[in-house]
Amino acid sequence: MRIVALVESEEHVCCRYRVAAFRDSFAAAGHQLDIQPLPRTPFGRLVIGRRLAGADAVIVQRKLLPRWALAVVRRHARRLLFDFDDAVWLRDSYSARGLDDPRRARRFRAMVAACNQVIAGNDYLAAEAARYTTIDRVSVIPTCVDPAIYPLRSHGEREGIRLVWVGSHSTLRGLERFGEALSAIGRAVPQVRLKLICDQFLDLPDLTIERCLWNGQTEASEIAAADVGISWVPDDSWSRGKCGLKVLQYQAAGLPVIANPVGVQSEMVRDNVTGFLATTAGDWVASVRRLTDAALRRRLGETARREVETRYSVAAGARRWLALLQETAPLLRQSG
Repeated sequence: MRIVALVESEEHVCCRYRVAAFRDSFAAAGHQLDIQPLPRTPFGRLVIGRRLAGADAVIVQRKLLPRWALAVVRRHARRLLFDFDDAVWLRDSYSARGLDDPRRARRFRAMVAACNQVIAGNDYLAAEAARYTTIDRVSVIPTCVDPAIYPLRSHGEREGIRLVWVGSHSTLRGLERFGEALSAIGRAVPQVRLKLICDQFLDLPDLTIERCLWNGQTEASEIAAADVGISWVPDDSWSRGKCGLKVLQYQAAGLPVIANPVGVQSEMVRDNVTGFLATTAGDWVASVRRLTDAALRRRLGETARREVETRYSVAAGARRWLALLQETAPLLRQSG
C-alpha cells in the first residue's frame, strides 16, 4: 500500500512522533510511506492532486483545510485519514482571543466528516471527533516514543535533586504561570535545581535554573541526566487535548514524573507507581521532597519505563497503525 502523509513539515514535532516514527514499521509490513509538506499557497493546494496520484491512502496530519482544499484532497484520495494530537478546533491556552474559534471548529467538523478514518491521540480528542462521524471511524493511537534512544537513569545517590522540563518557547508560557509553585519548591527543598531544555529560558526567584539549549541529537541524554521530570499544563479544554509527549520522554528515560492531574497526565502518572500527581504548591513541594529518596526515584522510574515500552512505544503504536491499515486494505480492493 502506498500511503501519502500530508504534514505541516517533516521537522514538526507532530510529524516526527506521530508519522515519521512508523516509517520503518510500515516498510517492514510492505507499505510505502511518502511524507509531503502541505503546500502553503492556494495554487499549491489546488494542484495537490498530482502529488496524490497512485496513493492508496492519504493521511492529513493535524491541519484543518479550507473546504475547497479539502474537496481537492478528498477527490484524489481513495481513502482519506485524519490524524491529530491536539484540540485543533480551539485556540491554545495562551491566546489573547480565548479558546473558542468558530472557523477552526467548522473546519474540524468538515475534516472529520469527510474522512474514512480519524486517528486521535487520546480519548478526549476521539470523543470530540465522534460527534461528527460514526464511532467505528474513530480510533485512538497515542503519541509514542522510542525507549531505545533514551539512556536509562541509574538514580545513584548524590547531593541535591535536579528537576527537568523539556519544551519550546510556546509551552514555556505554562511554566511562567506555574512560577510561584516552582519558587516555593526552591525555598522548601535545599539544593533543588530546574533544568530547562528549550529554545528560550526564564528566571525564577529562589530556584536555580540550569539552561540547556534544545538539540534533537542530545535531547534524550540531557533528559536522562536529570532526576525527576515535571509537567504542568493549564486546566482547560486545550490542555485536555494534549497527548503527554514530555511525560513519555521523561518516563522513557526512567525518570519519575510529577504532573498536575489534567488530561492524559492523570493516566500516565500514577501516585507512588510512576510518580506523583500534584495540584497545589504544597502538593508539589511534598512530591519533590519524597523524590529526594534515590531508591524511590529508581523504583518509580523503572516502572514508568516498562509502561512506556508496553503501551507508548513506537513498536506498540506501529501495531495499532498496521491493524488499522489492514482493515483499510479490503475497502481499497472493493473501491478499486
